[in-house]
Parts: sequence; structure tokens; C-alpha cells
Amino acid sequence: MAKVAFLGLGVMGYPMARHLKAKGHEVTVYNRTAAKADQWVSENGGRAARTPREAAEGQDFVFACVGNDDDLRQVTLGPDGAFHGLKPGTIFVDHTTASAEVARELSAAAKDKGAAFIDAPVSGGQAGAENGVLTVMCGGDADVYGKAEPVIMSFARACRLLGPSGAGQLTKMINQICIAGLVQALSEGVHFGKKAGLDMEAVLDVISKGAAGSWQMENRGKTMNEGKFEFGFAVDWMRKDLAICLAEARKNGASLPVTALVDQFYADVQKMGGRRWDTSSLFARLDR
Repeated sequence: MAKVAFLGLGVMGYPMARHLKAKGHEVTVYNRTAAKADQWVSENGGRAARTPREAAEGQDFVFACVGNDDDLRQVTLGPDGAFHGLKPGTIFVDHTTASAEVARELSAAAKDKGAAFIDAPVSGGQAGAENGVLTVMCGGDADVYGKAEPVIMSFARACRLLGPSGAGQLTKMINQICIAGLVQALSEGVHFGKKAGLDMEAVLDVISKGAAGSWQMENRGKTMNEGKFEFGFAVDWMRKDLAICLAEARKNGASLPVTALVDQFYADVQKMGGRRWDTSSLFARLDR
């Protein structure tokens, strides 16, 4: 069992930290809103810290799951950032969906402290975090990853090292690129079927067993057909992620025409008032 800190108790971090505690690790938590950290401690035990630096002091592992590159830099390198409290040998594991650039930057900064850094964005959404079955995509040094993997598996069903620092974030970008295209295609299929007068619940049940089947079809096809978008991964978050993908593509020369188009479709959904709707709400712009 390890001494660990968890920074960021949002919809993902809150249950991820809970799984760490349930596995027997000694857990200290930090959240920008202190009341959230106090609530977590009242429910799970452990300790709440008032700054990221305080949370990181004396820990074997420090986990983070915050909003974006700027939030991540603030919680690590800011005046009270966690990196100021790292002891030599501490492993910092970042679950934020962020840029590959910031992952490489923080990896170098951690090494300057005698510590180590793993970029480890996740897939599986809030349900995956709640149930401890996230997929974790990692970038970093193999020996460091080998030490971190058993602890990460406290809330994961799959975890893999994909390459050096930044590889985890690049893999998450691929994940989001694939989802964007799949959800748009599913939206168009359901829209087409409804216009054709078909029983789309029956249609989806049949085609999900064939080559068109996907996680999105199994988990979002029925609710899309019913016009329900009040759960899952929010449009605002998806646009943040797609902006990261498109920025990286401009650097490496990749062509992402469908991703760019779907990003603009999500902008349409935002204008419709769907900023917090689930990403399957792409269907709403076709069905209006």
C-alpha cells in the first residue's frame, strides 16, 4: 500500500480517489473548493490538504485530474503547486486530458525535482470512474510506469504504456477523434431512419449485432433516438478536447477534416443551449 495524494475532486477525480482509499492506500485529497475535499474525507476517511503543495508533501504518488493545461500548470508549478512539495522518487500521475506539450514540460520539471511524471488520460467517463473500470493511456519511462501501474489499477480495467512522455495524451487525442466521427455517423443514421419511418429501436438492436456495432451505438443509440442528452460527457468538454486534437494536428501535419467539421457541429449544439448536454446531442442539431 502507498501514500498517495489526489488533486481535483470533480466528477472523475472524486470516485477515482475513493477507489484508491478502498484499495487500502493512505489518501490525502485536495480540491480548489475546500468544502468538496472536506466532504470527501467525511465520506471516505483520509485527510484533506489546503494546498496542492501540502497534499504532495511526503507522498509516494500524487494523482491529478483537473480541467486543462492552465489548471494543470497552476496545480503543479503555481506558488503553492504540488511540485514544490515533491520528495525525490515521488511519481506524479496526471489524468487530465491536456496537451502533449504540457506533459513533456511537466515531465522535465519533475525530473528536475528528482521525481517522475506519467501522463495518463482516461476514457470511460463518469460511469467508468464510479465503477472503477477506466481505460488509462500512459506516457513516460517504463520503469516509472511499472511502479505506478498497480496503483492506477485501483480504478482501471485497462492500463498501458504507449511511449515516452506525451504518448498518453496523443493516444487520448486519437480516442476523441474516433468518438467524434462515430457519434456524428450514429446521429445521421438515427436521423435518417426516423425520417424513413422505421422503428429505430428495432433497427439499432439489429445493426448493433453487425459490423456497424460500437460502444456508442450500444450505450447512446437508444437515448439519442429518445432525445435524451442529460448524462455522460458534456459538449463543452468535448470541444475542449477536440481543440487539443486540432492544435496538435496543425503541429504534426495530420489532416483531420471530419474532426474539424464535427467540432463545428458541436459549436452549433452549444448555440442551441446544449453546452452541458451529452456528446450524443449531435443528433439534436439534425432533428430540430
